[in-house]
Amino acid sequence: MSNYEIFHQLHYRNKPVIIGNAWNAYSAQLFEKNGFKAIGTSSGAIASSLGFEDGEKISFDDLLFVVAKIISVIKAPLTVDLETGFGSTAEKIVDNLERLSELGVVGVNIEDSVRGNSRELIPVDVFSKKLNDIKSGLLKKNIKMFINARTDGYLMNLPSPLAITLERIRAYENSGADGIFVIFLKEEESIKKITASTSLPINVVSMPGLPSFESLTEWGIRRISLGSAVFRASYKKTDELIKGLIKDQSVEGLF
Repeated sequence: MSNYEIFHQLHYRNKPVIIGNAWNAYSAQLFEKNGFKAIGTSSGAIASSLGFEDGEKISFDDLLFVVAKIISVIKAPLTVDLETGFGSTAEKIVDNLERLSELGVVGVNIEDSVRGNSRELIPVDVFSKKLNDIKSGLLKKNIKMFINARTDGYLMNLPSPLAITLERIRAYENSGADGIFVIFLKEEESIKKITASTSLPINVVSMPGLPSFESLTEWGIRRISLGSAVFRASYKKTDELIKGLIKDQSVEGLF
């Protein structure tokens, strides 16, 4: 069975797939070593580790370099946080996906909002066409890629985020999305309504107040991403160690 087939099937088990979001080869190895069945990248963690802000500030070639290093040291399926696709047209995004596929990547996240001076939702019909064109382009090239469409109504704290999200789920499902990523979704009733509205796997992300894995499973969630949470926790601990080193004037706290 191919890694793509394994990854696809992980979304249709009796419990959610937990995505360990890595930012370099070693962090990916640690997730796999500890039993994670699928690895993802975190765009924010990768950008920060390279000295950039999130939001496609790194080059696509820089992203490819990190992805290649990760995929060279793991056997688990890898999905990549591609933000808005690193391309202004569906054709360019498909070219990017082809390059990722050649490395062995089996999935990507693609966002339905863009960042300028502020974050704005792409009109639903425009983003739906983008998804449809991407899926059509992949089909023509015979590339299998799990497209996880991220919708940002909750992230942006918009009025009536549930209604916005339900509309976009229907549209994106009709456009060929393989999964839906509802970032910053955590309320029980909203989760239940969203998972009941579609046969596609719904993805949530680590955040303060996110319910337990057991509850999320019961409410129909099929995928849980850690996002940049492990990265941020790791460097918070690193900061504490450095402060302790200075305070104690000793390296003992490092061991």
